[in-house]
Amino acid sequence: MEKEQLEKITRDYQMIQEQLQAITVQREQFSGQKLELKEAMDSIEKSTGKVFYAIGGAIVESTKEAALKDIKEKHESTEMRLTILNKQYDELSKKEQSLRTEITNELKMAGKQPF
Repeated sequence: MEKEQLEKITRDYQMIQEQLQAITVQREQFSGQKLELKEAMDSIEKSTGKVFYAIGGAIVESTKEAALKDIKEKHESTEMRLTILNKQYDELSKKEQSLRTEITNELKMAGKQPF
């Protein structure tokens, strides 16, 4: 393999590592949101009086059913996003492993060749 090809593969590998890091951050954010939404659902389900919840920067009064419906939809959306991120992470991890193996093999071969 030529030096230019090895450099390109190395750049691709580094780009994939950056993408994996970005996805990891997003997964952590969505996992936190999912947990918060689950806790909110539990709290609303236990409530017996008026229900207030935040929408954007405002706190509004709502029926228990309407609040639960809204939070469940947000929870499902968050779960869907997490599923997509997990698939992307798995695919990129496989590519990263493949490129790492290719780079390692090429460097070993280059080390055995006389100059």
